[in-house]
Amino acid sequence: MVWQRTLDGPYGAPAQNYRKYDILLLIGLGIGATPFISILKDLLNNIKSNEEMQSMHDTELGCSFKTNGPGRAYFYWVTREQGSFEWFKGVMNDVAESDHDDVIEMHNYLTSVYEEGDARSALIAMVQSLQHAKDGVDIVSGSKIRTHFARPNWRKVFSDLANAHKNSRIGVFYCGSPTLTKTLRDLSIEFSSTTTTRFHFHKENF
Repeated sequence: MVWQRTLDGPYGAPAQNYRKYDILLLIGLGIGATPFISILKDLLNNIKSNEEMQSMHDTELGCSFKTNGPGRAYFYWVTREQGSFEWFKGVMNDVAESDHDDVIEMHNYLTSVYEEGDARSALIAMVQSLQHAKDGVDIVSGSKIRTHFARPNWRKVFSDLANAHKNSRIGVFYCGSPTLTKTLRDLSIEFSSTTTTRFHFHKENF
């Protein structure tokens, strides 16, 4: 008997082609946020580089500088553990401090706390709001990005993006457990067929 071995691949990560989209929707569950941190860092470096290039063009040429790649990015990080926010606190603060044009919009969600508006989470929400107003730091994440409680309303997220970015191509990148895959895929299909915005869904499960 002759054994035959074959190699299949290589395959790149789903988020490798993110630059071809107008807008990005990045969704990470728990440790699933990890692959998107490099994208955020890349976008942040582009922001800083583009600001320098724009300044040079304005000064030397008197014309505008056109940037390439996504014009906006929305990052949703959903986790049960408050301590998880320590992993990327530096990146979150860097985004908050350097992104003067609000190119990157970050949303942290802590699912182990009752949703905002629930009486059971009223106290922590009040303290959180006061602390953030006082020194600009979120007491939950320890960063400048404010934390929301419970889970995102994904239908509202897609609806808001479709209304805000009509006639745009939005790359939806998800990394996390398979439980959310069908919901995000179905919403991508639904809003692509009922609005002028096209959502392209990519996933990486673990």
